[in-house]
Amino acid sequence: MPKLRARWSVLADRIDAGTPSDRDRTVDALRAFAILGVVLGHWLVTALTTADGGLSTTSPLAHLPWLAPVSWVFQTLAVFFLVGGHVAARGHASARERGVPYGVWVGQRLSRLFRPVAAVLTLWAVTAAGMLLGGAEPSTVRTLVKLVLSPLWFLLVFAVLTAATPLVARLSPLWPLAVVAGVDVWRFGFGGPEWIGWVNVAAGWLVPYTLGAAWSRGAFARRTPAALLLGAGAAAAFALVLWGGYPASMVGVPGAPISNLNPPTLAAVAFGLAQCGLALLLRGPLERTMRRPRAWAKVALMNLSAMTIFLWHQTAMMAVTAFGLLAPADLPGLHTVPDSPQWIAARLLWLPVFAAALSVCWAAFRTYEQAGRPKRSTSARSVSLTVTGSRTGTRTLRAPEEVIHHA
Repeated sequence: MPKLRARWSVLADRIDAGTPSDRDRTVDALRAFAILGVVLGHWLVTALTTADGGLSTTSPLAHLPWLAPVSWVFQTLAVFFLVGGHVAARGHASARERGVPYGVWVGQRLSRLFRPVAAVLTLWAVTAAGMLLGGAEPSTVRTLVKLVLSPLWFLLVFAVLTAATPLVARLSPLWPLAVVAGVDVWRFGFGGPEWIGWVNVAAGWLVPYTLGAAWSRGAFARRTPAALLLGAGAAAAFALVLWGGYPASMVGVPGAPISNLNPPTLAAVAFGLAQCGLALLLRGPLERTMRRPRAWAKVALMNLSAMTIFLWHQTAMMAVTAFGLLAPADLPGLHTVPDSPQWIAARLLWLPVFAAALSVCWAAFRTYEQAGRPKRSTSARSVSLTVTGSRTGTRTLRAPEEVIHHA
C-alpha cells in the first residue's frame, strides 16, 4: 500500500506539473461532478427485479416517495449542459480566431462524441440478438436495451446544441425559459396535446447551455448573478412543486402521471438554474481544491474517460445483475423490489461491485473515446499533457477550451 501511494503521488505531481497554468480546472471538476451524479443516480434509483418472472425495471422512488430529495442531489444534467455551453462557445470562438472552418470544428467535436456511442450500440445489438436467439423473454431484452439506450437521449440533444453553437451562443437564456413556461402552461393549464411537451427537450436544456455560453463571455465574473440564479431558481422550483402540482422528484418515476425530466418541465428547469448558480458560486472553493495535485489528478484522469464511464455504467450494473441470477435466490438490493430501507442499505453495498464491473468496461472500451483525437502542438491554447506512470500507460490531457469529453 505505501508503494501504491507513492506511485500515485508521483503520477499526481506529474499531471499537476504538466497542466497548463491558464487551464480552468473548475470546468473539469464540474464536468466530473455532473457525470458522477448521473452514474450514481442511475445506480441508486434504477432497479431490475425478477418479480414478474423476467427482468423488469422499477425504482425505489415509486415505492418510497420520501426518497425524492435523493434526485435533487444526483440529477446533475443542468451542470453538464452549463459546462458544455461554456466549452463549446470558447472552442468555437478559438476556432474562428485560428481560421478553422465551422464544418471542421463541428465535425471533430461530433466525431469524438459518437465514436464511443457506436461501440455501445454495436455490442448491444449483438447481445440483444443473441439473447433472443437463445430464448430469452422479449420483455427482458426490451427492458435491458431500453436501460442502455434511454440515457443516450441527451447526447442527441447535446449534439444538436453543439452544432447550433454559432446561432445560440449569444442567445439570452430568458428566451428558451419563456418557451418552457409557455409549453407547460399550454400542456397543464389549457389541456394542450402531450406531444407539445417535447419542445422542452430542446428548450429546457438550451437554458443552461446558453448560461454556459454567457459564462464564457465573462457574465459571471462577479458572484451576484450566480447568487441570483441560485436564489431565484430554488424559490421557483420550491413554489412549483409546493403549489404548482409538479412532482417533487427531479427524475422520472415509473407510473407517475407527470415526469419532471421526460420531457423537462418548468420545475426541472428552475431546479437546473439553481444548480447552475450553485456551481458557479463554488468556482472559488473548487479552484483552491484543484490546486492540490492529488485532487486535480483524479479529476483530470476521469475527464479522459468521461464518455466511456457514462456510456457503460448501465451495462456494468446490468452485468452484475445478470451474474447475480446464478445465485440460488434473489439477492437483496439487486433483484428484490425496492420497497424498504433494507433495500437501500443493500443497494449501497452493491455500488462498489458496480464500480468494479465498470472498471472492466472502461479497460475494454476506453480506446474508442481516445482514438482519433487530433494531435496538437504545445501552445498556450492547445497543449497536450502526456502522462506516463508505472503501470498506468500513456494518456493525453488537453485544455478544456479545445476538447470537451462528452459524458
